[in-house]
Amino acid sequence: MSVNLSKGQGISLTKSDGGTLTAVRMGLGWRSAPRRGLFGSRTREIDLDASAVLFADKQPMDVVFFQHLVSDDGSVRHTGDNVVGGAGQGGDDEAILVDLARVPVHIDQIVFTVNSFTGQTFAEVQDAFCRLVDETTGQELARYTLTGGGDYTAQIMSKVHRSANGWQMTAIGEPSHGRTFKDVVPAILPYL
Repeated sequence: MSVNLSKGQGISLTKSDGGTLTAVRMGLGWRSAPRRGLFGSRTREIDLDASAVLFADKQPMDVVFFQHLVSDDGSVRHTGDNVVGGAGQGGDDEAILVDLARVPVHIDQIVFTVNSFTGQTFAEVQDAFCRLVDETTGQELARYTLTGGGDYTAQIMSKVHRSANGWQMTAIGEPSHGRTFKDVVPAILPYL
């Protein structure tokens, strides 16, 4: 059963049978919102980029994004860049796979961000979401939906972090500005 997350809400990533998840996928999907013009409505392609920033004790240690598809330790992998979105098909347009069992012990948080590489604001995006899927079973565990658009070009979506009871996910949903993850790192720090 999937949980729709609100900003700031968290869930445990422990399986219902008491076991722990070993691999998760953070999926990102979107489509361009139609714009009304003099000659009717049309859409403009939007390139959103998913990134995962790996932190150890509040310090960025590695990043996975469209120009660095695999973390240095191999535990986090980006499936590739999609530069136009899914035209509303509902599936993941970009995905980042995390092998939780292989994440080095010093990495305590992985923060997922979305940036508008082409510079359009989220007011020009619709049906954008990120979701967490148990990669072993394909079951969707949680979904965070971007709502309301806005005059910003980046979003700090969520984080997967270690706790005393294992891995947890927290929806952050904080708007920001920037074309790449590098522009957003200062805005991430208060959420660590």
